[in-house]
Amino acid sequence: MKLQVTQENLAKALSNVARIAMASKNSLPILNNVLLRTVDNRLSISATNLEIAIVEKIGSKVQSEGAITVPARLMQEYIASLPGGVLDLELEDHKLHISTDQYRSTINGVIADEFPVVPEISDGVEWSIPVKEVKKGLQQVVFAASSDETRPVLTGVLLKTQNGSLFAAATDSYRLAEKKLIKTAQDISLLVPATALQELLRILPDTIDTVEVYADNQQVLFRAGDVELITRLIDATYPDYRKLIPSTFNTTATVSRDEFIAITKVSSLFARESAGSITIKVDADTKKISITSIASQLGENTSSAEAEVVGTGEVTLNSRYLLDALNALGTKEVTFGFNGKLEPCVLTSKESPDHTYLVMPLKS
Repeated sequence: MKLQVTQENLAKALSNVARIAMASKNSLPILNNVLLRTVDNRLSISATNLEIAIVEKIGSKVQSEGAITVPARLMQEYIASLPGGVLDLELEDHKLHISTDQYRSTINGVIADEFPVVPEISDGVEWSIPVKEVKKGLQQVVFAASSDETRPVLTGVLLKTQNGSLFAAATDSYRLAEKKLIKTAQDISLLVPATALQELLRILPDTIDTVEVYADNQQVLFRAGDVELITRLIDATYPDYRKLIPSTFNTTATVSRDEFIAITKVSSLFARESAGSITIKVDADTKKISITSIASQLGENTSSAEAEVVGTGEVTLNSRYLLDALNALGTKEVTFGFNGKLEPCVLTSKESPDHTYLVMPLKS
């Protein structure tokens, strides 16, 4: 293998790809490497942890074909440290020689035959979605997924069509986020690991308009320009979360999102002793929403904001879950609704009707 690439392109591709190999506790030593391979006069850079694989192709001037795997961390950090310009890469006896006018290095590699083959998608569904919709929608949902590996079904994000639209939903059983992504007539139902979608958000280029998606019963591939991410699907039945979302509310408060965030943040300072427990009161007489928190060793706090109020009631929530919901909505106003101390609380906004956030109350 002998070729030329620019430092800028190789450094960017390695930044996207190598993280998969560097961030994982891999049982196989080869998984700590990235695969460099010439394909159709381009250089393909790949990494996998057997659950997620990322592949990126960059332009190159190939003089002879070949493939090798090299340590991901060393390769990524070394190429990032080089000045911009053209790099010469040459493979001789499993040693990759990298040179510029001022730098010459040799990195010992492992033959490419030992690198796992990324399975191909076959006989599945295909669709495309605008990059902006993917980024915005997943950012508003993916954080609500669980990180508890003992309940793998909740570590995924459900991509499912309902009533002619594709929705993304995630829950950890304490909170739930749902966002409508696009309208589609296709029948789609995929449970995608949240960790894979977090990686997708990280590598999606802003210069590409659409993401192409290919899925079968076992895996899904996201392609955005020259970057591909392939991940295994979670083989489990997702809970029927929509049964949890109330359709009507006895008590609602429509309030400035910035003010709601401000009073929640202040109250959360006094809620650290009680694992973030805050009590929200909506009062139809005063037309206010107020938040109270008590720290037995430190003191207590009550903060309030004016709101459009229907009904009166109070409920106790985890302040972090509430702040996550408010930050995800990103609107000027938000409507907070609930039916009692033990019933789910729901946050919505007229400005973003396609997004719903649910928080389960704490026992006060």
